[in-house]
Amino acid sequence: MNPQEKASRYDEVRKEIASVIAGESSRTARLATAACLLAQAFGPRFFWTGFYEVDPGKPDELVVGPYQGTLGCLRIPFGKGVCGAAAASRQTQLVEDVHAFPGHIACDSRSNSEIVVPVFGADGQLAAVLDVDSTEYAAFDETDRAGLEAICAELLKN
Repeated sequence: MNPQEKASRYDEVRKEIASVIAGESSRTARLATAACLLAQAFGPRFFWTGFYEVDPGKPDELVVGPYQGTLGCLRIPFGKGVCGAAAASRQTQLVEDVHAFPGHIACDSRSNSEIVVPVFGADGQLAAVLDVDSTEYAAFDETDRAGLEAICAELLKN
């Protein structure tokens, strides 16, 4: 898929997610819908697609949320691994080779590249991160970043 086709597909998926979750107040339902539709739209390149939510009882820790894929890590401290780095910095992490990432947490050894995008609530606070893993090296690029950031920007805004 060339970058223009991929950008168009992200826009279609963003609109589909927005349509399905319109009026839905459950955060779990909103995140589960996004994980499902993204995994379906971009599989098998998206080997693991899901969310780690900020634990209200431990605000410096992520806990696994809705996802599609193999067993995920249950908890990730802020600052640890790619997800923890995204949570701590509140910035997207695009990693071409997870094995070269300092402190990488291997929830599934078949993962070779990863993109993690912060998800903010309506209050502007970090609520979760979207984690997408691929068995391919360098599977994600700036088109993926832009598409996923646009989707995540709308997930919990209303």
